[in-house]
Amino acid sequence: MKVYLLFFLAAFFLLVSCQKGKRSGSEHPLARVHDIFLYESDLAGVVLPGTPSKDSIDIVKNFIQNWIRQKLVVYQAENNLNRNQKDFAKELEEYRNSLIVYRYESRLIKEKLDTVVTQKQIEDYYNQNQGNFELKDNIVRVLYVKLKVKDPSIQKIKSLLRSDKPADRQKLTQLAAANAVNSYLDDKSWLFFNDLLKEIPIKTYDQEDYLQNHRMIEFSDDSFTYLINIVEFKIKEGLSPLSLEMDNIKNILINKRKTKLVNDMENDVYNQALKNKDFETF
Repeated sequence: MKVYLLFFLAAFFLLVSCQKGKRSGSEHPLARVHDIFLYESDLAGVVLPGTPSKDSIDIVKNFIQNWIRQKLVVYQAENNLNRNQKDFAKELEEYRNSLIVYRYESRLIKEKLDTVVTQKQIEDYYNQNQGNFELKDNIVRVLYVKLKVKDPSIQKIKSLLRSDKPADRQKLTQLAAANAVNSYLDDKSWLFFNDLLKEIPIKTYDQEDYLQNHRMIEFSDDSFTYLINIVEFKIKEGLSPLSLEMDNIKNILINKRKTKLVNDMENDVYNQALKNKDFETF
């Protein structure tokens, strides 16, 4: 509704932006549609400073043609609608009212909304609403390294991928930085399995079955060798992990605060007006 009213309001002001009849003085019109004229001064700001001459001419021509087309359609509409159909007073008032309220609510939110969300608040919401956090896709925690097919570090990296010792993880990071074409070594974060498949050409027709039967994966093509350790996985339609939902929950909690802030303001305004007898029903 707001989008429609905004479009309508813009069209309304465009309609009345050009004067009917010729202007006084020496300014000459550039175009005319019935008794509405377009003048050079109406093109202020249409062409940005520094625009090449050829481009400027094309921009002005297009502007004039669009102006003519718009005015012709408006003229056609004007002559095919009755007075009631052209009475926009109610729509304009409703749009003005909604815009005023929207701007006031926006200022209220900017000045008074508490946007600090603690880890405990996020965890509490997650634990109390787990039914709302169903996985839509398969996810994995994974380590992978992509190497040139004859890289001499392949066996060493493959061995290090199997280890969870901090010292081995540090060696793996160093070797991958020196030799890998690409790698991902953050096994604390969850990835969508489909995103992993964009990086590693694993061929599978049943993701769930593949994940349940593959942990350490090694394969090569003509150019590269891929080493993958799937540390953990979760199947779609299961519970989405908290770490994957952190930002989502934070936004939910802040939006709930926005709604409460606005509702509280509306109730306060109503109750104060009721107390002051600022309104009555008949």
